[in-house]
Amino acid sequence: MESFDVVIRYMQDYGIIFLFVIVYLEYMNLPGLPAGIIMPAAGLLIARSDISFIYALSISVLAGLLGSYTLYAIGYFIGTPIVDKIYEKYEKMRPSIDKSFGYIDKYGNGGVFVSRLIPVARTLISLVGGTVRMKLRGFTFYSIIGITLWNAGFILAGYLLGIWGR
Repeated sequence: MESFDVVIRYMQDYGIIFLFVIVYLEYMNLPGLPAGIIMPAAGLLIARSDISFIYALSISVLAGLLGSYTLYAIGYFIGTPIVDKIYEKYEKMRPSIDKSFGYIDKYGNGGVFVSRLIPVARTLISLVGGTVRMKLRGFTFYSIIGITLWNAGFILAGYLLGIWGR
């Protein structure tokens, strides 16, 4: 619960900017606070402030998409060496990365959508999508849908908790 309190404090101090930065970093698959803490905290705070749910969700989707584009670009330009390095250095990541490749092989662009709803795969899919050089249009379309659903679920959970807790 201590992590949640820290997130609440930072959200109160830095508001929507904090949400943007943390979500951006999370979608780049960088270590930090997981969505399961950040998004409900954002929902809780917007329920108790003048920030609208739609605005906070939009900011989180934009941040998620930009973080995804960053990781996609890394995959696009230097993906295979990075994936090989991850396989070599972090053997436990191999099954998750292989599943992401499998989602794209099996579902094509729809694999991006499916992956966006699965923990770990939802951020790795950007690196994999870039590595296999998916068309950016399909990657973007399915990412927006998946990111929106994922973020909305978590933000809504905190928002409802905030409303009921009044």
